[in-house]
Amino acid sequence: MKFHNQVLLAMVLGAGLGLLLDEQGTLAGLPLLGALTLVGTLFINALKMVVVPLVTSAIISGITNIGGGTHLGRLGGKTVAYYLLTTLIAVLVGLVLANLLTPGEVDGQPAGDQLGLSADTDDALAGMAGRGAGDFAGILLKALPPNIVAAAVNGQLLGLIVFALLFGIFLRAADSTGAARLRETIDGLYETMMALTLFVIRFAPLGVFALVGKTAATTGYEAIEPLAWFFVTVVAALFLHAAVIMPLLIRLVARRSPVRHARAMMPALLTAFSSASSSATLPMTLECVEKRAGVSNRSASFVLPLGATMNMDGTALYECVAVLFIAQAYGMDLSIAQQASVVVIALLTSIGVAGIPSASLVAITVILGTLGLPAEAIGLILATDRLLDMFRTAVNVWGDSVGAVLVARSEGEEQVLTADMDDAWRASTS
Repeated sequence: MKFHNQVLLAMVLGAGLGLLLDEQGTLAGLPLLGALTLVGTLFINALKMVVVPLVTSAIISGITNIGGGTHLGRLGGKTVAYYLLTTLIAVLVGLVLANLLTPGEVDGQPAGDQLGLSADTDDALAGMAGRGAGDFAGILLKALPPNIVAAAVNGQLLGLIVFALLFGIFLRAADSTGAARLRETIDGLYETMMALTLFVIRFAPLGVFALVGKTAATTGYEAIEPLAWFFVTVVAALFLHAAVIMPLLIRLVARRSPVRHARAMMPALLTAFSSASSSATLPMTLECVEKRAGVSNRSASFVLPLGATMNMDGTALYECVAVLFIAQAYGMDLSIAQQASVVVIALLTSIGVAGIPSASLVAITVILGTLGLPAEAIGLILATDRLLDMFRTAVNVWGDSVGAVLVARSEGEEQVLTADMDDAWRASTS
């Protein structure tokens, strides 16, 4: 069985088992919820364990092999331009669908009273106490952490990526025997980390089974019922962006098959969906993009780590739809100018949302404050937030991978998606 089919089967079986568990997390008297939690946590921890050394060595190795300074500047410019453009497109897709489907209204009337606030509203607000727009200024400070070791320990990828970029630039410029040896050492470290990552990825089906099983058992699908139209709107918008717009970019700009790319990325996408973490999925994303899609380490090691930090198409789209849904539920008719402000704030906040506690909920609260809506309004969407987080994380990772393909093709890499390398990759994991 192909690897991505193993992961997909594990997801289906995990969801089935989770729905069979009772309120105590047992099945036929067996306490399975605790076992699912343990296995799922072990898998996520294993992925997170390799993130810091893998990202650091990948970025430094990639930069030292890029070439002259003009090549690096061109690569960076293309990457940032792609991220900003696709995130803006995602926000606009969410804006259009939220206006067309009006999920916050029932029979033309605001649905706020019918929906009610989630019981977890107070807990969510307490977790965001003292947080707001000022938090986003802190992103700039996190880009240059005073202690890079502490940043690595705390999982602050933005600071780690900036350090690795600077280190790689100056190491490439150094012209000495010691620098040459260090470059070879880092290349060797990167190769070793890729091998270790491949070993961890072998356990993806088991990890996905446990993660999906736990989510289905603890969240269930009952939470969707009172918010079904909002849930459908978000998923439809995410699907439109991921299954229509992004494949068009692959076909028209990269001139490659989007179906082949989807097949190559399937293990990473399913892992992203299961874990709801772009950072934890990064090792598998790198593996799939390089080994299965054929993107060079030179491009992948530069584009993907940056994407895991600042490219959040799914998150930006979700923020936009959530804010418009809440405004509709409160009976607030947003003007063109107000909706434009929602687009701009969603675009800007999504770039740094991964580095902020409470993630997209903080960004949504900031936008609500801008529109004059109470922060407590986030209680309308808390019930479905976890499930939708899985969908939007998969879209985030998909957007990163498409960016890697487009940048690689623009750099003249002809081997990208020219042959199906799935069999060779599967052989290496067997």
